[in-house]
Amino acid sequence: MLPAGPVPGGGGLCLLRWLGLRLCSRRGTLVCALLWFGSWLFLNGLVLVHRSILSDYCTDDKSKRILQRLCLQFGEGSVTGDMCEDLCVVGLVEYKRCLYYENGKKVIEARWRGSPVILKSKLENFTSYEPLGILDYQVRAGGSQEGTGGGGPSDSRRSLQQDTAEELSPLDVVFYATLEVRNSLGLAEGDEDEDEGGGGGNNSLARLWEKKLKSRDRSYSRAELASLWSLLQQEEYTFLRVLQDLSTHVAKVLGSCGHFYAVEYLSAGHAWDQNIFSLEGVEVSGARARWSSREKVQRIALSFLDMVRHFDHDFAHKLHLCDIKPENFAIRKDLTVVAIDVDMAFFEPKMRDILDQNCSSDDDCNFFDCSSRCDRDRRRCSAVRRNSNLQVICEKIFRPWFSPTLLGSKAGLPLQVELQRAVQECSETEGGGVEEDGGGETGGRGHSVHLRLLSVLTRLLREGGASREEGGAREEKGHTALNF
Repeated sequence: MLPAGPVPGGGGLCLLRWLGLRLCSRRGTLVCALLWFGSWLFLNGLVLVHRSILSDYCTDDKSKRILQRLCLQFGEGSVTGDMCEDLCVVGLVEYKRCLYYENGKKVIEARWRGSPVILKSKLENFTSYEPLGILDYQVRAGGSQEGTGGGGPSDSRRSLQQDTAEELSPLDVVFYATLEVRNSLGLAEGDEDEDEGGGGGNNSLARLWEKKLKSRDRSYSRAELASLWSLLQQEEYTFLRVLQDLSTHVAKVLGSCGHFYAVEYLSAGHAWDQNIFSLEGVEVSGARARWSSREKVQRIALSFLDMVRHFDHDFAHKLHLCDIKPENFAIRKDLTVVAIDVDMAFFEPKMRDILDQNCSSDDDCNFFDCSSRCDRDRRRCSAVRRNSNLQVICEKIFRPWFSPTLLGSKAGLPLQVELQRAVQECSETEGGGVEEDGGGETGGRGHSVHLRLLSVLTRLLREGGASREEGGAREEKGHTALNF
């Protein structure tokens, strides 16, 4: 029975209140809860769909439009690069598929002159990068003079973009580019001078870049400068390009067009794969062709150890990897481990700047896989990293590889047990870097852990090779008896 009598606000409101009371009575409580939960799921589903599909979904159509826009800019003379002609004119760059797209970062698989490559850019649009200030000033100045001369504005603008930047000498370009490289890598000029006169990979990283640019004997066009400047604003490109000739453990840069650059195609690791890397595609010959999957994994582990030692000692500053996971590494055909995603790789000076922040507990001093301790008196994080590349690799890569579950029947063998214990000790050793000179109690312990892992893996490979030779001899003998 409906309540009688006039109610301020109208009968409609009264009816809704009455229905609400009836619905949310004791018998309708469960219905209310279910309706509320269903509405919550629906709204969150809409948000998820919008974020993952409508905004950042990696589609072939969108990827092709981005490359078409790049080619249009190349045709206008705004950008250039050693692969632009093949991509936009000759058709020697074949689009395959979109691999990744998030917050503007674009990763595309393609084939360049028959070989697979990966095209990458931190931002999808060339205009999203900050222009080189001197070029921006020159274009504006040229535009202000267009009204006083002949020719249309578009012709003048195109001429400005294509002509040589006469105001910038090659040495000016070296100066600006070196500053940008130092800024990107977090290296101050004083840091560079510390290693002057050193040999090998300990030479100044930015000065290696200078040397490459100084070898050019002609001026740079505006398109070349604009393209170079967009590439230098991408930390990963700068990192890979500077280390191009110094390391076998980073992906090789093969070419560029505008703000996109091409790196060698390598099959990345996957957490769901038991061996992390696909070993079927590894091409080996001779004695290597007889390696078992377990032997290949052990050799990859040795390459990880070599990479850690290399990153700790072979540059002007220690290199820290703050995002260690299977997807960020790949292997070449010779089983060399390669870092293919180095957005979170930092040299020591920049690592210290990142860690040096306010804190109230140690949890505030974690930066992805790099962490330090909180000084609660100063309420400031230590600028010195407390864990190491080796420790995180042992935790995230080696422990799943060499766990008793995956080793199966071989888990109880003496060398396998020793390897498991070494990996366990490695994953629990704070600051376990590869300090060749000891460098204190913690550094010395890290060095000993590295040596122990190296020793056990080497002995395992030697033992596997010996048993395989014995097995081959027995097989050959048996074969002779069966046939004769």
